Amino acid sequence: MFDFFKKNKTDNPLDAKSLRDLILQLIKEELQKLDGGEGSHLKALQLYVNAGAEELFMYETALYSAEPEQFKDEVQRIADNFALDLPADWKLEVQYVSELPAGAIRNNEVKLGLILKNSDVKSGAQTGSSRVCLKVIAGHAEQEQYIIKPGTGRVNIGRDSSVQGKDGSYRVNTIAFLGDAQESNKYISRQHAHLEWDKEQLCFKLYADEGGVPPGNKTKVKVAQDESTHKLNSTQIGYTLRAGDQIILADVAVLEFTIDG
Repeated sequence: MFDFFKKNKTDNPLDAKSLRDLILQLIKEELQKLDGGEGSHLKALQLYVNAGAEELFMYETALYSAEPEQFKDEVQRIADNFALDLPADWKLEVQYVSELPAGAIRNNEVKLGLILKNSDVKSGAQTGSSRVCLKVIAGHAEQEQYIIKPGTGRVNIGRDSSVQGKDGSYRVNTIAFLGDAQESNKYISRQHAHLEWDKEQLCFKLYADEGGVPPGNKTKVKVAQDESTHKLNSTQIGYTLRAGDQIILADVAVLEFTIDG
């Protein structure tokens, strides 16, 4: 039934139809994960296209930009085949952007990212009733693991537990890597990163702080879904963490993010 989803294995340039099939394949793979009634919580399926000017028309054609309901109907047929019971008012949103947003689901075959926005459940991430666990798998911190509950305020990550900023104010690092415990910990900034709970999307997001962005120490995420690496280059844009993601601090410390309960 889904033969049309097979990937184009030739070296020929993609046409609009082949591109559409690849986009639908990406969507299909994510919708398959919405079992157990999660499909009924879908609020919007958001597509972010970052194609160059020379490819823009092909993406617009593939997504039926002149008749957006036509592409939505194709997505709905996929959902119906999996009996996902999407809500009647779910929306398809397409945006053309210069950079894909953090946390967008992507692959190497199409120049777009996908976000499933849910009303009260975020697929692949967390729910309001789940705790998360951050386990230290590299580096030396005060604890081997940290349990954080949804709704928790800002959770700072950095070197040492209490540090003084340039303005004289003090910062408390909930997840603290001890500066005198391991030589490599000195590469972790005192103000490296932090987690915040997003009340609307019901998920934890990772933000790099002043000491965790270029040109200084780095903050990266090894994405569990495809083992790619996402770099945080701005203190303003958060990355939505999903189960199995690994937070990498200055290439010397690693925290694994998992769902606990």
